[in-house]
Amino acid sequence: MIATQSPTSATDSDVRPWPALGALCVGFFMILVDMTIVSVATPAILETYAPHGATVNDVIWVTSAYLLAYAVPILITGRLGDRLGPKRMYLGGLVVFTLASLWCGLAFELSASIWMLVAARVVQGFGAAMVAPQTMAVITRIFPRESRGSAMSLWGATAGVATLVGPILGGVLVDLAGWEWIFFINIPVGVVGFWLAWRLVPSLEVHEHSFDWIGVALSGVALLLIVFGIQEGHAFDWNATIISMIVGGLAVGSAFIWWQSRMTREPLMPLSLFRDRNFSLANLAIASVGFVFASMGFPLMLWAQLVRGDSPTQAGLLLAPMAVMSILLAPVAGKLTDRVHPRILAGAGLTVLAISLLLLASVIGPDTPLWQILGAMGLLGIGSSFVWAPLTTTANRNLPLHQAGAGAGIYNANRQIGSVIGAAAIAVLIDSRLAANGLADGGGTSEASVGGTLPDAVHAAFSTSMSQAMFLLPAILVIGVLAVLFFERPQHFAAAPAPAEAVAPQA
Repeated sequence: MIATQSPTSATDSDVRPWPALGALCVGFFMILVDMTIVSVATPAILETYAPHGATVNDVIWVTSAYLLAYAVPILITGRLGDRLGPKRMYLGGLVVFTLASLWCGLAFELSASIWMLVAARVVQGFGAAMVAPQTMAVITRIFPRESRGSAMSLWGATAGVATLVGPILGGVLVDLAGWEWIFFINIPVGVVGFWLAWRLVPSLEVHEHSFDWIGVALSGVALLLIVFGIQEGHAFDWNATIISMIVGGLAVGSAFIWWQSRMTREPLMPLSLFRDRNFSLANLAIASVGFVFASMGFPLMLWAQLVRGDSPTQAGLLLAPMAVMSILLAPVAGKLTDRVHPRILAGAGLTVLAISLLLLASVIGPDTPLWQILGAMGLLGIGSSFVWAPLTTTANRNLPLHQAGAGAGIYNANRQIGSVIGAAAIAVLIDSRLAANGLADGGGTSEASVGGTLPDAVHAAFSTSMSQAMFLLPAILVIGVLAVLFFERPQHFAAAPAPAEAVAPQA
């Protein structure tokens, strides 16, 4: 079905960019929700698998495996979109993602081992990697440069709201139907998303590309070694093997960069794109944002459910002010993105984001008033509204159209690398803080997942551990703030309107 469509030339009047973008956002929203939806289901998944030997760290691998499988191939899937067509890659990715979601939901019925679920999440992550770069590539190619900010605001709002809605939706599904339904829900969404994209997304011109398989191998091995070493370091007491894995991963990563600089044809990650200062800085900033949004849910949801005694739905609703503010302010951010220097918008957004996380980490305790959590969440939503669209638009405004897929792949890869390292880092930090506060066995977390809450005697120590872990997040955002302060004035501020790229008529 997908292979029968071949791109041909067409007039600009054939382009319907906004319906196409709306269709793409359905699938994009779904794959991003799955980055955070598991965080609120962590106690429920632990309850299911703990009698079969699973630990908290094992359950966090359900998220880390997804993020890792999402991040490793995303550079090559961006290039494949340039070569095969972003529409074909997007549709194929939706099929893989939707079938893998069915596997995830059935994982416990197939095997009582947590690693069956982890394996299903790996396949799901690969499907997400096929989808994500195509959304940005299509926006870059069908929207004129000077109005791309409004389009990216919708894309950015989708990304921001998805990461916030995930825990809320997850909580409702876990309470009403069980954790398996955080995966089953993807099946009807995937079918609708496929139909919409098939009908509304244009078939763009394809470009011939060679593939850097050595680069794929080097980048994948580097990321796997670093993430596994970080996440399992505490469990193995940071022994020589773990240290060697992390150092080896950094060495392989350096070899990857060297190899990219030596490639005479088409490297997996064209280093020439980083000559654009805004592209380089936006990639650094989005990595810090990915780190924060992938990791913040774990300590917060564990604290809410195991100390406050919230149900999954109640815990997820703690994020409601953040989601509401993001939705309300996204159109404002989109309009400003095309008119205001991104240094101002993104700098303000990241600063507010860091302040809100600092406040949140400071107030977490056994008797924290609800209004303090909700207030910090509302502030976090305000900050995030002015982060996603300005960063994404600034990163991609000046990319040559024939490298749209490569640029989108690099940007998404950096966001995902930040996410997977964030999930791994928060897991090891939670473990270490629990041990430092006298809860070396996790404070009875496994037992609490069955009984509902922790014993009152350990509420203070557990809350302190979660609070200390969360202080990592505003510290990481400082990197993003410093990066965006060096953004250059966008070229389109003085540019004439550019026509949209020609596309093929729909079948």
